[in-house]
Amino acid sequence: MKRLDFSRNETLVALVILGFCALATISDPSFLSMPTLTDLLRGGIVLGIFAVAAMVVLVSGGIDVSFTAIAAFAMYSTTLILVSLAPGLPWPLAFALSVGIGAALGAINGIFIAFFGLPTLIVTLGTLSIFRGFLLTFVGSKLISNLPQSMRDFSKQMLFRGTNADGSFFSLPLAFLALVGVVVLTWFILNRTLLGRSIFAIGGSVESARRIGVNVRAVQFFIYVYVGALAGLAGIIHASMARVANPFDLVGLELSVIAAVVLGGARLTGGVGTLTGTLLGVTLIVLVRNSLIVIGIPSTWQSVAIGVLILVGTGLPAWQAKRAAARAG
Repeated sequence: MKRLDFSRNETLVALVILGFCALATISDPSFLSMPTLTDLLRGGIVLGIFAVAAMVVLVSGGIDVSFTAIAAFAMYSTTLILVSLAPGLPWPLAFALSVGIGAALGAINGIFIAFFGLPTLIVTLGTLSIFRGFLLTFVGSKLISNLPQSMRDFSKQMLFRGTNADGSFFSLPLAFLALVGVVVLTWFILNRTLLGRSIFAIGGSVESARRIGVNVRAVQFFIYVYVGALAGLAGIIHASMARVANPFDLVGLELSVIAAVVLGGARLTGGVGTLTGTLLGVTLIVLVRNSLIVIGIPSTWQSVAIGVLILVGTGLPAWQAKRAAARAG
C-alpha cells in the first residue's frame, strides 16, 4: 500500500478540499447533497476548460492572460452572427464557429510569440487589451438576451435531472461533456503524442528542445491556437448556459484560472503540470467561490482567499525544493 506523498500539490489540494467540505458540512448539513454537487460541477465547466488551456501554456514555459478576452470576443461575435445572419444554425455549427474565431485570435498570439520571439506575458497582456477594446468598440457592447434558438436548445439539454426529498431540484447540463472531452483530448495530446512530449521539452528548456530536433516555432504556434480554440468553446458554452451574451463577462477570471492551475502543481517556470492536479485546483477554486457563504465567510473575502491559495500553492513547493536542495548539498 502506497503512502500519501505530502510533497505533491495534488495530495495537499485534495486534503484541503476534504477539509473544506467537512467544514461546510458542519456549518450546513445539506451541503453534501445532489443539488450542491451538481451546482459545483456546473460551476466548474467553463473554469475547467480555461484551466486546461492555461495548464498547456504553463507546461510549455509560457503564460497566457488573454484567453478570457478571446472567449468573450468569440462568444459575442458568434452570437451576433447567428442573430443577424443565421438564426437557424444548429448549435454544433454555432459552437464550431466560436471555436474557429477563438483559434484565429489565438493564432495572433502564436505569431507574435513563436515567429517574433516576443515574451508571452507581454504579448498576451497586449492582446487582452486589443481584443477586448476591439470587441467593445467595433463589434458591440450591448447585452444580447434573445439568444438564437439553437443556443437556447443546448442550454436545456441535461445529462440527468431529479428532485430531492425536500423538493429541491438538481440537474447536470450536457455542457459538462464538453469539459470531459477537452480533458480527454488534452490528456491524449500531452501523454500519447510526440507533440505532447515536445510541449514538455520546450517547457524544460527551449534550447535543449531545439537540439533534440523539436520544431519549437510550430509547437508554440499550435499551443496558442489550441488555447484560443478552447477559449472560444468555453465562451459559447458560458453564453448558452447563462442564456445571455454579455461582452463584459469572463474577463477578470484570469486570476482564478491561473490559481487553479498553480495549485494543481503546474510551475510558472514550465515543464511540469498534470491534468489531475489542474482539475483538483479547479475544484478547490469553485468551492471557494461558491461556498464561502455556507461557512459564514462574506463573499467579499473571495479574492483574499484565492490570493492566499496562490501564495501557499506556489510558496510551499518552492520551500520544499529549497529544503531538498539544501539536504542534497
